[in-house]
Amino acid sequence: MQQFESLAREAVPLAAGSRTVIPILSAPETEVGRQMQICNACRYCEGFCAVFPAMTRRLEFGKADIHFLANLCHNCGACLHACQYAPPHEFAVNVPKAMAQVRGQTYVDYAWPPALGALYQRNGLMLSLALATGLALFLILAVAVNGTLWGGQLGGNFYNLFPHNLLVGLFAPVFLFAALALAMGVRGFWRDVKPATSGAPVSGPAAAEATDAVLRLKYLDGGHGAGCNNDDDAFTLARRRFHHFTFYGFLMCFAATSVATIYHYAFGWTAPYELPSLPKLLGAVGGVSLMIGTAGLWHLNRRRHPMHGDALQRPMDLGFIALLFLTSASGLALWLGRGTPALAVLLCLHLGAVMALFATLPYGKFGHGIFRSAALLRHAIEKRQPNTIGLAAD
Repeated sequence: MQQFESLAREAVPLAAGSRTVIPILSAPETEVGRQMQICNACRYCEGFCAVFPAMTRRLEFGKADIHFLANLCHNCGACLHACQYAPPHEFAVNVPKAMAQVRGQTYVDYAWPPALGALYQRNGLMLSLALATGLALFLILAVAVNGTLWGGQLGGNFYNLFPHNLLVGLFAPVFLFAALALAMGVRGFWRDVKPATSGAPVSGPAAAEATDAVLRLKYLDGGHGAGCNNDDDAFTLARRRFHHFTFYGFLMCFAATSVATIYHYAFGWTAPYELPSLPKLLGAVGGVSLMIGTAGLWHLNRRRHPMHGDALQRPMDLGFIALLFLTSASGLALWLGRGTPALAVLLCLHLGAVMALFATLPYGKFGHGIFRSAALLRHAIEKRQPNTIGLAAD
């Protein structure tokens, strides 16, 4: 796929006895550079999001600048619908699509280990569903062999089926690898874009501003507070709201697991926990929030304007949304069906969805939040430095 071209480099002689390595732009990167030159001359969208103020601090767009701007873009679509040079104009400026294609390329380029970067191209909806189904069927088969698949004497406690230490042994390595792979990927991204974004160190005010932008999803408001465009020219805050449901629902579910871990190891309080315990409250509210958010994002994604983003990445987007929905829905079903004969089946379905989600985290849509947060932090740092080219003031 063209938008996933590998990073290419060539050696260019500078002087006798010396050589340097100059990055060669891929086709998607070249297209972003072309469009940014046009946008830099127009400036109509300067107040829309962080991309355009960052753009005005540049006269040229190298590979690192393009990677930075692409991950700063939130793909809200407002600039496309406002642009006088958008298709069918001969300039064919479509910033959301061009940025999305480069973002997809950066996920591949910065994947760790590098050999697994190609998984971004294959991590689609069918693969996600097949992986979750396959893992769940494997667990169901294992339970069926033991004769405890239906109506077993489990007393409503799933640890009687899968001991706590066994679950930790299964999931901890997968989760830790996912965290390491994401950390190494964003480390490489940060190393490359830092020189292109002033190179200044992180400061408290910059970190606070970036954190605020991440937690509020500031740049999904279209730059004017009315929202972004989804399937037409009308502004809507729906994407921002459903992203909030999804983001905070995921955080609450993660917090529920973390608190339960502390309960288990620090206080010896073993699951299952009942309401109004903190793990149960966090898990229940987080699960419902996650279901609402992912259902809404699925609906909006299916209705998205065809000129928004990169259509070839839509299967990856839908695969991640589907796994989040299955994880939350199966978790709530497990809670509600804990005292029924279906406990073992529900547990296997939930564990299969969670394992598939963890396994695909480093090589799917989840990575966009990590890379975008890093880009927002670099933007907050850069805007506090002198604007040496004098084109605009932040």
